Amino acid sequence: MTIPLHNPYSLQPWPTAWHASDHHRFIALASDYDVAKNLSPHFPHPYTMADAEAWIALQTGVDPPKRFAICDPQGPIGSIGLTIRQRGQTHPGHTAEIGYWLGKPFWGRGIMTAALQVMTTYAFETLALVRIEAQVRTHNSASIRVLEKLGYKRETPPRQAPLRQDTPEAILLYAISRDDP
Repeated sequence: MTIPLHNPYSLQPWPTAWHASDHHRFIALASDYDVAKNLSPHFPHPYTMADAEAWIALQTGVDPPKRFAICDPQGPIGSIGLTIRQRGQTHPGHTAEIGYWLGKPFWGRGIMTAALQVMTTYAFETLALVRIEAQVRTHNSASIRVLEKLGYKRETPPRQAPLRQDTPEAILLYAISRDDP
């Protein structure tokens, strides 16, 4: 499955997007501190081959896929995905948190706007989600613009985020519902 964005970019499920020739470039993009500082503290920094291999193993066999590589013709340049919240042990949730990142050399090209738009539609239409939430650090104005451009609404005042590199940060919660105009 390949989901076209705008030429030459696409979304591909991680197991099919990951090739031996991509490793070094992707790991360098993922290890950039300017990328990592905007992500969850669970995102490793520096990013290693072992981190990449563990990530691919987690995505293998997931159907339908919930996490995609953002690719150019040479391979992955970023990632976007959904973490579905469960209601109890036996009932699937209808809300997910979306997370994403893009290698710094690709910033400012509209790639993430296109990827987020496609993933939002995919979440509502394919995964039958009702609500998508995104947490964004208050200093990440580019991500805030992307979310607002696509109709995500800010729901909370800034609140304390988990620390990254022992630096206190505040985050905002944005969300969109399937029925939003």
